[in-house]
Amino acid sequence: MSKNDIDYLIIGQGISGSFLSYYLYKAEKNIIVIDEAKPFTATKIASGVINPVTGRRVVQTWLIDDIMPFAWQAYTELGKEINANLISQCNVLSFHGNEQMQRAFEDRSIDENKYLKKPANIDALKNYFNFYFGVGETNPCYLADMQTLLSGWKNFLLNKNLLIEEKFDATKLTIQNTNSITYKNITAQKIIFCDGIEGTRNSFFQLLPFAKNKGEALIAEIPDLPRNNIFKQNLTIVPWKENLFWIGSQYEWNYSDANPSATFKLKAMMQLQQWLKLPFKIVDHWAAERPANIERRPFVGLHPQQPAVGILNGMGTKGCSLAPYFAWELTQHLINQTPINPLANIARFSTILSRN
Repeated sequence: MSKNDIDYLIIGQGISGSFLSYYLYKAEKNIIVIDEAKPFTATKIASGVINPVTGRRVVQTWLIDDIMPFAWQAYTELGKEINANLISQCNVLSFHGNEQMQRAFEDRSIDENKYLKKPANIDALKNYFNFYFGVGETNPCYLADMQTLLSGWKNFLLNKNLLIEEKFDATKLTIQNTNSITYKNITAQKIIFCDGIEGTRNSFFQLLPFAKNKGEALIAEIPDLPRNNIFKQNLTIVPWKENLFWIGSQYEWNYSDANPSATFKLKAMMQLQQWLKLPFKIVDHWAAERPANIERRPFVGLHPQQPAVGILNGMGTKGCSLAPYFAWELTQHLINQTPINPLANIARFSTILSRN
């Protein structure tokens, strides 16, 4: 096989593209990744939190009993490849905003006490926070170091001559047949799009029910705040690097652009001033679009009309937990033809995709 004759061409080196390329590389497949260097992407500004419960109703996340142990193993193994510790346990302390939220957590903790607990020393938290309706703990939660993962795996790929840093040019792509594509001077058996928000404009997959949203985060210095937990009350405060913390909310559906907004920054700072008893200093402000979807289930698999074209996308706000799991599932499907979870397989959109 020549240098330009490969098995898989992967578009994008976010969380999905990183894990897919990692698993295919470990399976001794010939790969090339194409990725445009951008300062802000959904993965680059992600908090890295892997939380087994979600929403105001505090329900267990989809597939979490499978995804939690898989995520720990996946990040640990990739970390060994790049000589980095990529995952740690960092439980979430949820500060209830009202009596209804407090009762919801307590009721769920009775039914689903596998993950929901009462913190050991709530009184100590009064040194750092203002709160009036109690605190609940989600245990275990994990924290993945997304920046080290992306930069470390990028350097690994570059050292192996497996990464081309450029913007993917769709006009240079030709589908030869069901088992072959060409892109510029590269011939591959398949092309897999892990292109994040660009997937909403991808001619093969733009008809999928993407639901774009915008995430924003502040980076703050809070020198006196303990770093052994994630703190949550409307905002989420996540240990970052050195004495820095990542501070963000879930997402915004209605927005005019993908830039950091003064409105978010002001609102977040006002919330922090009411919640935190400690001084803080904002040192950075980030924003990026995320490729969520209406069903809240990812898009995984091969195009039903173009089997040489595949996708791994649509992870939404759960990308840190879902991407490793479905990257592995897609890898096994490509190599061994094992089935993809039907709730994630894009075969469920065969009728829509046939309109392309």
